[in-house]
Amino acid sequence: MSAAPAKTTAETAASYGLSAAEFAVIVQRLNREPNEVELGVFSVMWSEHCSYKSSKIHLGKFPTTGPSVICGPGENAGVIDIGDGQACIFKMESHNHPSYIEPYQGAATGVGGIMRDVFTMGARPIALLNALRFGDPSHPKTKRLVAGVVAGIGGYGNCVGVPTVAGETNFHRGYDGNILVNAMCVGLADADKIFYSAAPAAGLPVVYFGSKTGRDGIHGATMASAEFDDASDEKRPTVQVGDPFAEKLLIEATLELMASGAVAAIQDMGAAGLTSSTVEMAGKGGVGVELDLDRVPQREDGMSAYEMMLSESQERMLAILKPGREEDGQRIFAKWGLDAATIGRTTDTGHMVLRHQGQVVCDVPLAPLFDDAPLYDRPWTQPVLQARLDPASLPAPADLAEAILTLMSAPDMASKRWLWEQYDRHVMADTLEDSATGADAGIVRVHGTRKALAVTSDVTPRYVQADPYEGGKQAVAEAWRNLTAVGAEPIAITDNLNFGNPERPEIMGQIVRAIDGMAEACRALDFPVVSGNVSLYNETNGSAIPPTPTVGAVGLLADYARRADFSGMRAGHALVLLGETRGELGASMYLREVLGREDGAPPPVDLALERRHGDLVRRLIQTGQATVVHDLSDGGLIAALAEMALASRTGATLDNSTAGPANLFGEDQARYLLAVPDPAPILAAAKASGVPAAVIGQAGGDSLAGPSFTIPLARLRAAHEAWLPEFMES
Repeated sequence: MSAAPAKTTAETAASYGLSAAEFAVIVQRLNREPNEVELGVFSVMWSEHCSYKSSKIHLGKFPTTGPSVICGPGENAGVIDIGDGQACIFKMESHNHPSYIEPYQGAATGVGGIMRDVFTMGARPIALLNALRFGDPSHPKTKRLVAGVVAGIGGYGNCVGVPTVAGETNFHRGYDGNILVNAMCVGLADADKIFYSAAPAAGLPVVYFGSKTGRDGIHGATMASAEFDDASDEKRPTVQVGDPFAEKLLIEATLELMASGAVAAIQDMGAAGLTSSTVEMAGKGGVGVELDLDRVPQREDGMSAYEMMLSESQERMLAILKPGREEDGQRIFAKWGLDAATIGRTTDTGHMVLRHQGQVVCDVPLAPLFDDAPLYDRPWTQPVLQARLDPASLPAPADLAEAILTLMSAPDMASKRWLWEQYDRHVMADTLEDSATGADAGIVRVHGTRKALAVTSDVTPRYVQADPYEGGKQAVAEAWRNLTAVGAEPIAITDNLNFGNPERPEIMGQIVRAIDGMAEACRALDFPVVSGNVSLYNETNGSAIPPTPTVGAVGLLADYARRADFSGMRAGHALVLLGETRGELGASMYLREVLGREDGAPPPVDLALERRHGDLVRRLIQTGQATVVHDLSDGGLIAALAEMALASRTGATLDNSTAGPANLFGEDQARYLLAVPDPAPILAAAKASGVPAAVIGQAGGDSLAGPSFTIPLARLRAAHEAWLPEFMES
């Protein structure tokens, strides 16, 4: 018989990431001091990562319903209706802290974890995305972190057999001490076969299946809710270790178990492991639960109750089966070679009771753990905003061609071919557009139909830094625009809100105003939030990351033959610019990379214009009038045209209306560049819709040219392609 769990104090709680006030609340709720196991359970469930205690009151501003929404926030992932009895299930989550400490396993287990969130609801994963932010390339850790993260994403996703089809990668010194690794998964399911996590009744068996429980990842959720310091590398043992081959078996076993009709409720073991899965299933169902931890499949000898409950070992699931269905479950688990055990039952007590080696080591009410965690309305200050820059006040570059080459070879703008060639983008044989093909969103066919899903992830951190409200609006608008630019009807978003320490009023101000902007854009564009993740305390030694509220979005193409990309420009095509150019250069790539400045207000986002312009572009694509479309974002017009020319292997010449840095590099929003054989119908449609439109040049030749510059495509390609491989090989 093991010794009873140790008693705890406020000092013990502080070492677990709980404040003295929070410890006092726990004592009040229990009417006694918690033991070590109980305190561990409270610490992970009350962590920022699990409880959203600093952001929950603001997350309520998001619209979460709509005609296509089947399930919004609150479950493992969001669910939307895509017609014909089919549903799309998707979510984005962070694995930032683990990836900084141990980049390969941190990124790999981030991919594994987000897939479990999707298939635990009954969906087969069909696409992966990622949004990566690294530090300055000159920082001594950056190259190792890039290599490890990319290898981890590819190593896990490729082995499981799910294509990685889209994403974004940025570099900035603001991420030197705290990189961001945001992973998104998209899956397909039958709309009438969605599985939820709420335990439906008392007296049902609780079944553990998947990999054995080890000591990896203990207190991972707590680590994800704390700042870094100079001793961060000592936290390496809290990083989980993934096995993609076990994940593949787990996917197949889980989907087969669901198809058998044996499942009453199901939940993956993610952050906080067995603790969070148990608490959420029982809490959502309003029941209690009793577990016998001696029955938990264990990878290591002598594991304590505390270690088992807080382990974040990967590739594990928890299911509540219908009465008398344990044998069906065991047969399926044995078929797939997975560990499985009935480790407890649901009860009518409203408590979580844990037994280990003959003793009750935890007996706590579920309500304080599940839905009564501390909730903070943290003080915040209005962000200090940058003034708008007058483009006429900025110096023109001495050599325009060199300025364009500098822009297109900058770390954020340079080709990421080195990176995405390490990902399997075509496994499952349904990928239609991906990072390599030249499209604003990844497109994956809904197998056996004419439908396809378009997926993207977007945010411009420099905009959010300069003005969190406008930057939040722009993150949503750009995701909507990228789906639109391939011809998809935008349906819904997931988000990953990455910020610094919310206990600092200036950081909390970034959070509040970014959410305000995002929520306004979601309402204006009928683009509800159906799932998401909040990652706070992303800072090291008091230095916070740039605010990075990443938006992952999904749209639907009714017929994938009617889609657009930007790789089909041909000689003789007219270049048509939709949208108005004022020459917004504040917080722009040109300002940063060519002029060496990071100031100025970001371009304002007019959501009514976004709606009007996007609706026109989508209509042109869906009617077959436009097949070559690119939205304008980082780098403005010249960057969009350069990317089109490189993807199409066709040159282009701009006319005199585009002269000057403001026209070439301005990052005004709600704009699209089209290449079409005959511009007349496009201009007529734009006029009828009240959308500014103009022919600004023509495709052809082997150079990118315009007023005062000519760049051979071969030279442009060399500059654009060279930076990342040279950086990684240097």
